Amino acid sequence: MEERARFILACRDEEDSFTAICESFGISRKTGYKWLERYDARGIGGLADESRVPATHPRWLTDAAVDAVIEARKSRPTWGPKKLQTVLLATHPELARIGISTIAGVLKRYGLVRTVRRRPRIPRYSEPLGACVAPNDVWCADFKGHFALLDRKRCYPLTISDAASRFLIKCEGLRVPDEAHVRKHFERAFVEFGIPRRIRTDNGPPFASRAPGGLSRLAVWWIQLGITPERIEPGHPEQNGRHERMHRTLAAEATQPPGRNLRAQQRIFDLFRQHYNEQRPHEALGQRPPASVYSSSRNPMPSTLACPEYGPDDVVRLVSCNGRIRWRMARVLVSPLLIGQPVGARCIADGRWELRFGPVVLGIIDERRKEPRLVA
Repeated sequence: MEERARFILACRDEEDSFTAICESFGISRKTGYKWLERYDARGIGGLADESRVPATHPRWLTDAAVDAVIEARKSRPTWGPKKLQTVLLATHPELARIGISTIAGVLKRYGLVRTVRRRPRIPRYSEPLGACVAPNDVWCADFKGHFALLDRKRCYPLTISDAASRFLIKCEGLRVPDEAHVRKHFERAFVEFGIPRRIRTDNGPPFASRAPGGLSRLAVWWIQLGITPERIEPGHPEQNGRHERMHRTLAAEATQPPGRNLRAQQRIFDLFRQHYNEQRPHEALGQRPPASVYSSSRNPMPSTLACPEYGPDDVVRLVSCNGRIRWRMARVLVSPLLIGQPVGARCIADGRWELRFGPVVLGIIDERRKEPRLVA
């Protein structure tokens, strides 16, 4: 404002031309005339900066219109802006031009919109599902829906089957469907039947988590055993249809009626598994029972866990005790699940690196960011 006052004084002195004065102050002739007009109309106060807010706005509402929107919402608390607009147009003709976004803005401004908290999602499995041609190419694992026993306690049936032969490897009733109990039964299955190439599951715990790549402690353990964990798409149980079909038979023949307690229910499961594997003909197997087709894996349960191996073009980094890796001059967070494990990065584009833990893609490291970090 001080500079504008000096401009006015310079114009009043009339020692230089108006064009020269404007050039000396670094403004255009149009701006100069505007300052002179504002000074002549309002004096020195007219040289102050004015608000850029428009005097009118097509979507501004009067207080009465805002009150009408609020009252319509309170009388119909479950209606959204579209339905409220229909009511307002019928009852308040003066609001003929009110828009849906305007109504939504009023509802949000006055706290009449309930914010829905987005549920964190498990990362999608990025690789195609493996073919199941021979026994132990793919094992399928899942929890058949839990149900109440006669002692009013819940039973969570853990089921593991071979996709190619339909052989039911495990059917175990669990009191708690957590990682510790599930791992115990997988250990027994690996000791008895060997190691499969892949294990296919859904996206629920303990098979998957919200960690990069959807990894869980169970999946990390499988990779250390040389098994590739794979997950079906959310909302697509048909991708594990063979296993789901077995669940339907299990529910009909081994849960109705339920057992007296968990021990009694497990005896029912054991009898069902024996009958299902050794006696029940399967249409997909030419009416042969699964036991006549299945054979144990040639890969026995290893005595020690191994680290994943990577190719010569991969940059290998060890995950530190805080779940991070050193990348260039930065520390990139990977996951506490992989502490002490090697991960491999492969360049897929200029400045973009695909980070893997064994066969599972964890995400992309983008070096073009100011601070490199792992993104899905």
